[in-house]
Amino acid sequence: QVHSTPLVVFPPWINKYYILDLKAKNSFVKWVVDQGYTLFMVSWVNPDSAYSDVGMEDYVEDGYIAAIEQVKAITEQKQVNAVGYCIAGTTLSLTLSLLKQRGDTSVKSATFFTALTDFSDQGEFQPFLTDDFIDGIEAETEDKGILPSIVMARTFSFLRSNDLVYGPAVKSYMMGETPPAFDLLYWNGDGANLPARMAMQYLRGLCQRNELAEGGFDLCGRHLVLEDVDIPLCAIACETDHIAPWKDSYRGVQKMGSNDKTFIMTQSGHIAGIVNPPSKGKYGHYTNEDLGLDHAAWQEGAEFTAGSWWPRWEAWLDKRSGEMIEARIPGAQGKEILCDAPGTYVAVKSRS
Repeated sequence: QVHSTPLVVFPPWINKYYILDLKAKNSFVKWVVDQGYTLFMVSWVNPDSAYSDVGMEDYVEDGYIAAIEQVKAITEQKQVNAVGYCIAGTTLSLTLSLLKQRGDTSVKSATFFTALTDFSDQGEFQPFLTDDFIDGIEAETEDKGILPSIVMARTFSFLRSNDLVYGPAVKSYMMGETPPAFDLLYWNGDGANLPARMAMQYLRGLCQRNELAEGGFDLCGRHLVLEDVDIPLCAIACETDHIAPWKDSYRGVQKMGSNDKTFIMTQSGHIAGIVNPPSKGKYGHYTNEDLGLDHAAWQEGAEFTAGSWWPRWEAWLDKRSGEMIEARIPGAQGKEILCDAPGTYVAVKSRS
């Protein structure tokens, strides 16, 4: 049996979706299915120059809303629960504002994994968000029609240069040590390009000008604001995240309009903090129901729980996922199955 309300997961399109399904022992996908949920995972195309004019509005309309409508049709449900990871969580908030303004109640609850919606404190990213740097990125995208995956990979590596640049160089080049086979590192090297239009909308409008959190972001013919995100939400942030600092994620959640908010801060970083199955017994998490506090006071008053945050989140999701029904069978009632998992997009390498 499964819960009647399906779950649709939107992973970041900066890398491939399979970070949440690396192997049986640490697969978030497998664990969620084992708890009795019908789970749909979005796999994003890896764009080449033909996608140069694809913007954030296309990701919202042809990605999020199209996927939600498909999931509703396949499961014959009026609502879904949604998860957005990193940039996909940022875009999920845009989608929720748009749906609110359209009077569309298709999303019952939202979960945000390490998602930023308030970019007012640029922190370690500040050097990469100056006009000089972004002007260079813009020239690159105008020339190639995409922001190549290697540019994003290098930027993130520079934020943790000792771990991701100098350390590996010393071990492999100077000491001749073969890097160990490691699923997270393989995924990290399997990057994806970004369409030129989408990349600049994100870097200029959201990151540099912080429009979503400070006045609103114009998209799809609407003025989208965080206050419109008023459905039940759960946000998970990571204590040592160098890409989406937890205090910045927390500040964005505070500005959302929902009266039903849960915020969890897990130990470790952007990936290991999320891919943290209960079976490992690693990385505990912090909770505090008072989201009116600033981030320092929230942390000081937070309660620490040993072990993975997954069971706590599942208990939250269970209450918002409807009654138990007979498990669904893929392809039932003549519905088309395109191909076996993991699909075709995931096999496409970065190319210009």
